[in-house]
Amino acid sequence: MNLSTDEIARINDNPLYRVVGIFCEQAGAGQAQCRLTPNPEVCWPSPGRPHGGILFTLMDTTSAWAVMSTLADRQDCATIQLDIQYLAAASGDRFTCGARVVRRTRALGFTTAEIFDDQDRLLAVGQGTFKVLGDLPSE
Repeated sequence: MNLSTDEIARINDNPLYRVVGIFCEQAGAGQAQCRLTPNPEVCWPSPGRPHGGILFTLMDTTSAWAVMSTLADRQDCATIQLDIQYLAAASGDRFTCGARVVRRTRALGFTTAEIFDDQDRLLAVGQGTFKVLGDLPSE
């Protein structure tokens, strides 16, 4: 299932994403891509270098989007585990994370993900496990 442009826009419009600088570009069929244009406040201790926790948040967010794209209406997911390996220091104005679901059971989604800088340099790789949450209450 592809998430609609409206669904992506609604979820992109949240305080966390705005503060950090995350934007989901697409999510569907068990894959997602998000970009990070880090705000200066999240580049610490060095200007222009987002903190590793920000890259972790980018990977967690992108992986969750990939899992969400496999869910039925009124389901959600939550991170159980996310393992990240940093391969190079992050530096630059824009970063991209791609994630895909490699296995999906009724209760779990398993993902792999990669983060690249704007020079297509691989900065981090990771894998995650997400719990599928049952029917959500109606709004």
